[in-house]
Amino acid sequence: MGSMTSKPSAASSGALPDLYEASIAELQDGLVNGRFSSVQLVKAYLSRIEEVNLKGPALHAIIETNAKAVSQAAALDDERKNKGSRGPLHGIPLLLKDNIATVHEEGSYALLGSVVPRDAFIAAKLREAGAIFIGKTNLCEWAGMRGQVPNGFSGRGGQTFCPYYPNADPHGSSSGSGVAMAVGLAAGSLGSETNGSIVCPSSKNNIVGIKPTIGLVSRSGVIPISSHQDTAGPMCRSVTDAALLLNLIAGPDPRDDATLHQPGSARLGVPRAFIRNVKTIEETFNSSLDVFRALGAEIIDPADFPYTEELYTSKAEDLVLGVDLKVGINKYISELVDVPTGVKTLADLIEFNETHADQELPAPFYTDQSQFIKSEAAQVDDAYFAALAEDFDLGCTRGIDATLAQFNLDAIILPTDARASKPAAIAGYPADDVEVVPATPSPHHTQAPGLPFGIAFMGTAYSEFKLIGYAYAFEQATHARLQRRAYDTAIPRTQLADVMFQ
Repeated sequence: MGSMTSKPSAASSGALPDLYEASIAELQDGLVNGRFSSVQLVKAYLSRIEEVNLKGPALHAIIETNAKAVSQAAALDDERKNKGSRGPLHGIPLLLKDNIATVHEEGSYALLGSVVPRDAFIAAKLREAGAIFIGKTNLCEWAGMRGQVPNGFSGRGGQTFCPYYPNADPHGSSSGSGVAMAVGLAAGSLGSETNGSIVCPSSKNNIVGIKPTIGLVSRSGVIPISSHQDTAGPMCRSVTDAALLLNLIAGPDPRDDATLHQPGSARLGVPRAFIRNVKTIEETFNSSLDVFRALGAEIIDPADFPYTEELYTSKAEDLVLGVDLKVGINKYISELVDVPTGVKTLADLIEFNETHADQELPAPFYTDQSQFIKSEAAQVDDAYFAALAEDFDLGCTRGIDATLAQFNLDAIILPTDARASKPAAIAGYPADDVEVVPATPSPHHTQAPGLPFGIAFMGTAYSEFKLIGYAYAFEQATHARLQRRAYDTAIPRTQLADVMFQ
């Protein structure tokens, strides 16, 4: 794809990094060279959260902050001084989506105060690497699987908004992680995805998100929807930061069998038949193809899936997710150490929401829990297994793998908004999103002037780092993310200097 030279960084110049865009490497360089401490860094990010989360634009990106973050940072500062650094994440503040366990839980009041048996595997790996979790991000409650509820709403966290236009749709379900990264509320974050929940909010909030192959990253300790489609992945401001986090969280976990079977000039195909009802972004997407051509890529356009319409209209995924949600939620709650509300099953959750409707089902936008009700009635039966087989056939055999083989492609590329998440979701295959900036009753705007969209790269199983290479080449050639910033009042003003010299 060719090599590109990055713009000079704050780290190389000795200046304090701008927290709106600071990379993990820049922050680590400042810590290593003593220009600031982890304590100061944590305080600065917490101040930025306070500025815009509930005050000002009230983005509702963060569901709670970690009261022990400053003391944890102090301990890591002392460790660096006395024992040296653990590595690139030592003392770096991160955010986790609130469905990722950290020995406490998700945006539903039904699990408030519940006690998890241990950190999620991926959280434990980041903690071991020296990361500081300064908070949990808001999300679509139950990752959007309760019913027809606007993107970014949870009972505890309220309604998340995209920072690129007042009251704009942040997409979901990893809404808070996307918004928090967009305006610099931490150095990096993790989200989770079943179908689009990493790549879609990454697209809408002008950041980079990586949805890994099922089995590359452990799901243990992450509240489940579907054991066949769930995964966790990084959401960051740059391809480099996202790749760093992915490298650290990937690996086998005995509590997740899917992780025990890991294996290692580009031709990029455009499945034009998927690009429908997105005319407002198609022209900008087409221009982005010229960037790849200039970088030496061969663009095959069109390179359509052989069974596009069948994949587009299939209802098999709905059936699979409905059953998997019930099975997974019941298993997850059964393994909690304590649930003060007494909730034990999906049926209990439905009843809890009805009993506490003022918190969980507030009118007029958030009253629906039809998916919960549908899932409660679902059964593991012959129709379920037939739907699983149909998903694999349409997503893998006759979908991504067939298209890659037919056109001799290295990867598939299309706008994330063009239903890019579905083939990768039902196949369990990876999808990366990198930002591109374009010139139902709901509390937020789904379309507005200047809202970002992303490009998605899809490939076969375990092709993540090949896809990351393509995304990185595009990012470095365009530096598209900073072509448009969040609207003015959504950008927190606190910088490191405000903490260091107050």
